[in-house]
Amino acid sequence: MREVSTSLCQVHRPAVDGTGNVSPLHVSESPPPPLWLSFPSPSLIAVCMTNCPTLIVTVGLPARGKTYISKKLTRYLNWIGVPTREFNVGQYRREFVKIYKSFEFFSPDNEEGLKIRRQCASAALNDVRQYLTEDAGQVAVFDATNTTRERRETIIQFAEQNGFKVFFVESVCEDPDVIQENIVQVKLGSPDYTNCNTEEAAEDFMKRIKCYENSYEPLDEVLDRDLSFIKIMDVGQRYLVNRVLDHIQSRIVYYLMNIHITPRSIYLCRHGESELNVNGQIGGDSGLTAGGKEFAKKLSQFIQAQGISDLKVWTSQMKRTIQTAEALCVPYEQWKVLNEIDAGVCEEMMYEEIQDHYPLEFALRDQDKYRYRYPKGESYEDLVQRLEPVIMELERQENVLVVCHQAVMRCLLAYFLDKTAEELPYLKCPLHTVLKLTPVAYGCKVESISLNVDAVNTHRERPEVGILLNTHTLRHFVKVKMVHKWIYVVHNLSLEARPNGFTGSEHPTPGCLGS
Repeated sequence: MREVSTSLCQVHRPAVDGTGNVSPLHVSESPPPPLWLSFPSPSLIAVCMTNCPTLIVTVGLPARGKTYISKKLTRYLNWIGVPTREFNVGQYRREFVKIYKSFEFFSPDNEEGLKIRRQCASAALNDVRQYLTEDAGQVAVFDATNTTRERRETIIQFAEQNGFKVFFVESVCEDPDVIQENIVQVKLGSPDYTNCNTEEAAEDFMKRIKCYENSYEPLDEVLDRDLSFIKIMDVGQRYLVNRVLDHIQSRIVYYLMNIHITPRSIYLCRHGESELNVNGQIGGDSGLTAGGKEFAKKLSQFIQAQGISDLKVWTSQMKRTIQTAEALCVPYEQWKVLNEIDAGVCEEMMYEEIQDHYPLEFALRDQDKYRYRYPKGESYEDLVQRLEPVIMELERQENVLVVCHQAVMRCLLAYFLDKTAEELPYLKCPLHTVLKLTPVAYGCKVESISLNVDAVNTHRERPEVGILLNTHTLRHFVKVKMVHKWIYVVHNLSLEARPNGFTGSEHPTPGCLGS
């Protein structure tokens, strides 16, 4: 279990079943023989603290978009820095039953099928417990139908015994066209229907839905008034939100109320080549080179060829993106939050100059580029937080072209492609190339279109640094400039704490490096 400092503690509680033992839990859609869930100790129950982990539980009939929501929510929470993992019970079932035969597996009269499904749900919940209590997870998404009040009550008991908050996300849809589209786009491509033709697969899946309909008990604003949940009706036409308890839940609600499934494309590109790009300098606010202006013209031709009448164009407030957008001859909006990462004291410097003037900073950035913050500037982690409103607005919009900068484009791309914090700062976003992103069922299709205008390469590969590394500490040889000579100091340096008063704006001295 977690220590008190991370919001969970273990306390002894009286027996909950009157016999000295905690009553075991089972996960079922109906009353057949229970299957027990295992816990670390039957005499220990966790206390739910203010900042305890959250268990998100999906609710709804098949083909209602639960997995789509689960995957998007997991991707978003990880992107903003909340460790999140999805636990899809269907995947557990496919591991357990290698060959799917027919909808009859899901029939309420199929006792063997019910037993297997309960085992799979139990296995998923036990993995949830391990992730949230032992693996430093903060949010787990339990993706299953969870269509009965009995099943949901069992999950609530499981969460209470482990000190987790529970937030339900129900997707309700009665539009037959949307359901049919979901079946065709997603379900027919699943491993369950590899050897079936489209018509047979669609018919079988419709019968599978029927197996759940009779026992389906939707979340109710009266009967379930004590639960925390959001009910999404007809793909976002209406929402019912009940009892939001904390910051994470409010962010989940805000995000889910912004997403939609309307087909669209998002175009990402950097500004045309700038004068500082050619000089090898970072940051600054220089104008375009002749090659950059040529790219802007080619970009205008490319956008016209796409034939999108309702395209919105967004830029930063920096000269090079504005000059690029002006060549499009269409209205555009300037967003300050789209400005390039602030390099602080290193603005308009070349990497070689940074290495020479600020060797300690240079080494730190190579060690953890995502979390490293330039002195008096920003980190990629800061930039992600700054760009969250842009992501929310991109989720609300349809067709958008974003003309931005290398670090900004990396952050946006990492969100859509579900890249980790370690991968994000090294994503390749070359000049004079457009990335067309088309959201699909459970991900995003990417097309890279070069507009064939030569430009300098501003990408810096992940360096191979001569260090001995563990998660938080590096041992490095740092060159420190003294008055008349250079010395080498071997030191241990925490990535999460610099010496008091040291901003990187001057050369460090041996006394400030620590032992």
